[in-house]
Amino acid sequence: ALSAAAPLLGARALGVRGGSRLLVDGLDLEVAGGEFLAVLGRNGSGKTLLLHTLAGLRAPSAGAAMLRGDDLRSLARREVARRIALLPQDLEDLPGTTVLEAVLTGRYAHQGAFGADAPQDVPLALAALQRLGIADFARREFATLSGGEQRRAAAAATLVQQAPVVLLDEPTNHLDPHHQLAVLEVFAAHARDGGVVLA
Repeated sequence: ALSAAAPLLGARALGVRGGSRLLVDGLDLEVAGGEFLAVLGRNGSGKTLLLHTLAGLRAPSAGAAMLRGDDLRSLARREVARRIALLPQDLEDLPGTTVLEAVLTGRYAHQGAFGADAPQDVPLALAALQRLGIADFARREFATLSGGEQRRAAAAATLVQQAPVVLLDEPTNHLDPHHQLAVLEVFAAHARDGGVVLA
């Protein structure tokens, strides 16, 4: 067994392709708890594909993405979801879903048999909405929110997943400067508490 000091997130000789283009070649990465890293690059340079590969949503073209030294491909999807949360760049349409229900999707990896919510799920979701400044919207239909409000609700869903590793794909999209800082501070606090954030 690996020691608790093993990097939370890592990559070994990781390759990422977008179609026929090699976007990432031979990436070696070790990210310890407490770190908040930013990935910078031009549009189309592969930032999103890299995050999706590190999240285990797509296979690397070479090498491996690692969680505490375990190759992601050796882990069950639910186990990966307990350990990695991804805030995607684009949100899925959630017609007929309340904001609270949308945030509760972040608890999927922790649900019991038959998808039953645990007793703490709703209080966790409401607390996350409070931290993102949209607790008053809990009963509203998700589709009625502005783009920025939807982005904060998605950040709340990422937060309630309670994964030690958080991957943020353009987390401040659609947010005004005040809310950009607020969202980034929520995830900076996650890193200060020992988690990993890669944005």
